[in-house]
Amino acid sequence: MTLTLNGQLRGCIGNMSSTLNLRDGVRQNAISAAFHDPRFSPLTEAELDKVHIEISILTDPRPLEYSGGDDLIRKLRPNVDGVIISKGHKQATFLPQVWKQLPRPDDFLSRLCTKAGLPARTWQAGALDVKTYQVISFEEEP
Repeated sequence: MTLTLNGQLRGCIGNMSSTLNLRDGVRQNAISAAFHDPRFSPLTEAELDKVHIEISILTDPRPLEYSGGDDLIRKLRPNVDGVIISKGHKQATFLPQVWKQLPRPDDFLSRLCTKAGLPARTWQAGALDVKTYQVISFEEEP
C-alpha cells in the first residue's frame, strides 16, 4: 500500500507474503501505511481527502543469479522489476514504481542498499542476495 500527498511519499507498508486473504491484507496495509509507517507522522483527517492511494499486488520473488555489479545492472529490467536485496540480516525492497524516481540502475541499487542499512555501493561487489518480482497495481483516478 502506497500513499502519496502532492506527489510525495506519505506512507508505504506491505508484505512480501501474507497469510491473509487479499481484502484483509489490503485493509491491514492501508491502516499501517496511514498510521504506522515510522518515517511519517500518522495521517490526519485533513489529509485524507488529498491522499492518493495505490495498491500493489506482488508476484512471488525469484532469485536473480548474477556475477558482479555490471552483470546485475544488465539483468535488471527498469520499470518492470521490483528488487529485494539482502545480506545477512539486512534486507530492503523497492517496488518497480520506484524506477520512476530513480531511473539509473546504479542510483536505484545504491539507494536500495542504503535503505537496507548497507553501504551504498555494496551492490558493486556482487555480494548480495537479489530477488526480483513484478506487480499488478491499482490506483485511484486523479
